[in-house]
Amino acid sequence: MGHDRQENQGIFTAPMDHSYRANMNGNNGNGSRGPRRGGFSSAYPVADPEPLPALKEDAASRVFAFVEDLFFLSKIQDTGRKMNVKVEFVKTEKELIEKMKVSGVEQPALIIFDLNNVNAKPLTLIPKLKSKFKKGTSVIGFLSHVQGDLKAKAHDVGCDMVLPRSAFSQNLPQLLRRHGALEVESGGAE
Repeated sequence: MGHDRQENQGIFTAPMDHSYRANMNGNNGNGSRGPRRGGFSSAYPVADPEPLPALKEDAASRVFAFVEDLFFLSKIQDTGRKMNVKVEFVKTEKELIEKMKVSGVEQPALIIFDLNNVNAKPLTLIPKLKSKFKKGTSVIGFLSHVQGDLKAKAHDVGCDMVLPRSAFSQNLPQLLRRHGALEVESGGAE
């Protein structure tokens, strides 16, 4: 098994793997595997956008996430808290509709899908939700950077934006702020 064979297959993952870790500020998800490699991200931090005005305790969520991966679930929760955007995590379409009724939300501003969350059946559920909520709802999916076929399928079924996990993590504050702001604008908050 020589290096020639690997090159002929056209697969070389080390730079992508390193850039992923660098984009995650050196955090590879569990923090305990191997020595940390330096990246440029710590030398040039990207400033998060300003948080939205503080939420009221009973504020309705207009951002819903079909995410079960604990790393991303906690990342979305933490970022939502920092940005003052309430995010509800749901497992099924039925649960999404119930949470919307309870909070009095007619239409979500943003639905986030972990496209690898097989329990949510994203490729089946996304077109149903897109036809139900029309243009007022954005659907963003994230996946591993090597899943080109899944990315194409997600776009085909109506996913508005499909991002690699690293880009999703990097852009999460901006995404939540943009879609969370719709609540303030349409809610008539003074």
